[in-house]
Amino acid sequence: MTLIASDKTKPPAEMLEAYDCPAILVTSNYQIVAYNTLYENAFGSIELESAPRCFSISHGYDAPCDESGESCPLGAARASGHKERVLHIHQTPRGKEHVDVEMLPIHNTSGELIYFVELLRPVPLAGGAGVEKELVGNSPAFNEMLSKIARVGTSEASVLLLGESGTGKELAARAIHMASPRKNKPLVTLECAGLSDTLFESELFGHVKGAFTGAQFAKKGLVELANDGTLFLDELGDIPLSMQVKLLRLIETGTYRPVGSIEVRSSNFRLICATHKKLYQMVENGQFREDLYYRINVYPITVPALRDRKEDIPLLAKAILDRLSASSKFRLTESATQALLNYPYRGNIRELRNLLNRAIVLCDSNIIDQHVIDACIEAEPRHAYSPESEEKANSQETVEKEQRWLDLATQEKRYISEAMAAHKGNKEKVAQLLGISLRSLYRKLQS
Repeated sequence: MTLIASDKTKPPAEMLEAYDCPAILVTSNYQIVAYNTLYENAFGSIELESAPRCFSISHGYDAPCDESGESCPLGAARASGHKERVLHIHQTPRGKEHVDVEMLPIHNTSGELIYFVELLRPVPLAGGAGVEKELVGNSPAFNEMLSKIARVGTSEASVLLLGESGTGKELAARAIHMASPRKNKPLVTLECAGLSDTLFESELFGHVKGAFTGAQFAKKGLVELANDGTLFLDELGDIPLSMQVKLLRLIETGTYRPVGSIEVRSSNFRLICATHKKLYQMVENGQFREDLYYRINVYPITVPALRDRKEDIPLLAKAILDRLSASSKFRLTESATQALLNYPYRGNIRELRNLLNRAIVLCDSNIIDQHVIDACIEAEPRHAYSPESEEKANSQETVEKEQRWLDLATQEKRYISEAMAAHKGNKEKVAQLLGISLRSLYRKLQS
C-alpha cells in the first residue's frame, strides 16, 4: 500500500482516525507529528511540541531501532518504498508489550518519501517484562511464534499449532482468535483425546432426541455453537480415523448433520487445530488422512518447547508466581533461578508451573531459594535429572526409534492386530476404519 500526499501540505492528522488500530504519523527522520485517538487510548498522549522521535517514545532508545540492535520498519520501508511489517516489544503504560508494527510509506506527487503511517496492533495475551499477560517471553523462538500469530490472526486462514504437551498451544489459539475479526464471537474448544467415534460425533455435531441409548434430550454440537466464531480442535491427532472423513466434509462444505438427524445444517467458523503428534508421519503410516492433513495445514505455527526458549524462564517464573499467589509476592533467589534454568523440562511450562506451585507450599517465607527448588525437583523423581536417568532415557528413545522404523509389512500387521483387538474382532468395523474392503482385510489377516 502506498499513499500519495500533496507536495505543499502534510497529510491531515484526521486521516489517522480512519484506521481501526493505534496509528501515528512519522516523518522520514523519525519525528512523530500526529497520532489518533486509539493510540492515545492504548499508549497515552504524546507531547508533539518536543519533536519526539518514534524510537524514543516506543523503546526509550537514543538512536533508531536498527542502530540499537533491532529491526527498524521505517528504515525498511524507506529502503523498499513499500509497506513493511515487524514484531517489536514496546514500552506502554502497562509495561513492555509485544506489538505488531506495520509501516505504510507516503509519497508526494514527485515520488519522494515524505511521511510514514505507523500502525501498532498489540498482540493479544502477550507481554514482555513488567506486564501481566498469559503469553510471556522475549526470546527469539517466542517472538517468532508471536510474529506468526499476529500475521495470521487477522485472516480467515486455518491454523495448525504444533508443539509438545505443556507448551501453551491453547493460549496461542486464544491469541489468534482474539486477534481476528471474530474476537467478539465464541471460541469453542473440543479436546479430541480419548473420544470414541460416537462421542466425538455427538460432541462435534450434536444429536437429536432418541438418536442413541441415553439420548433423552436433543443437544447442540460444538460446530453449531462456534458459528461466526472459532472452532479449536485440541489434540487433533487423536481423532478416530473413521471420523476424519466427516471432519473433512465439514471443513470443505461447512455443512453437517446432527447424530440421528437427516437435516443438513451449516456453520461459518474459523478453524484452529493443535497436536503434539507428528501428523505427517501418521499420514505415511496410514493413521491420518492425507487429504485432511493438507486441508488443515494451511498455516502451521510451532509453539516452542521450553528448552528452546530457556532465556524466558525467569520471566515465566515471575509471572507464574504472581498468578499463583497474588496476596504474597514470592521472589526467587539467583541460585534458585539458576536451578530452574538447569532443569530439563519434559512437561514444558506446565511442569514449571507445578514446580513453582510446590515451591510455594514448601517455602517458609516469600523468598524461594535453591534448597526449596531442589526439594521440589526431588519430589518429582520421574523428571529429576541425573546422568543415569538421562542415559536411561536416551536408551529408551533409541529402542523406540528402532521399533518405529520396522519394515512396512511388520508395521501393517501390528497396526491391523491392534485395530482388531481395539474393535473386539469386528472385521467389518476394522475394514471400514482402514478404508479397505472386507475381502482385502481377510487376505491381510491370512498373510
